[in-house]
Amino acid sequence: MAGVFPAPASGQIDAGVHRLAVRVYFEDTDLSGIVYHANYLRFMERGRSDLLRVLGIAQRAAFEAGEGVYAVADLQIRYVRPARLEDDLVVETRCLSIGGASVTMDQRILRGGELLIEATVRAGFLTPEGRPRRQPADWVEKFRSMLPHTQAR
Repeated sequence: MAGVFPAPASGQIDAGVHRLAVRVYFEDTDLSGIVYHANYLRFMERGRSDLLRVLGIAQRAAFEAGEGVYAVADLQIRYVRPARLEDDLVVETRCLSIGGASVTMDQRILRGGELLIEATVRAGFLTPEGRPRRQPADWVEKFRSMLPHTQAR
């Protein structure tokens, strides 16, 4: 059908893990064809954003309604191996803990089964003015659904 295009893939959640496929393009690499270190942060941001989309959390609508928005408050990252031009990668995102105004996630980037990057990211929910605010209760429940059953309640 001419003029009809598929929507971009948002990944999927399986057993509490969101997985998003990404491909390494020339623009992601340095002169040697290795992914520039800051671009892993972009891949992980896409993973977190698409996790929210799959959970049914509408970030833009919440921002436009004046409710708030998530911002990274803390990030710890470990670079294990480099990704290269044309690699097919998977960004995995797991919820580790949920606070009143924040969520902490574990993220990994893999090539096949090989770990390339691992990170822990804490995102705080902020008012449009940048002050911490409690997350919407239904969002907290959606995140809780991703926790291991021993932590879910």
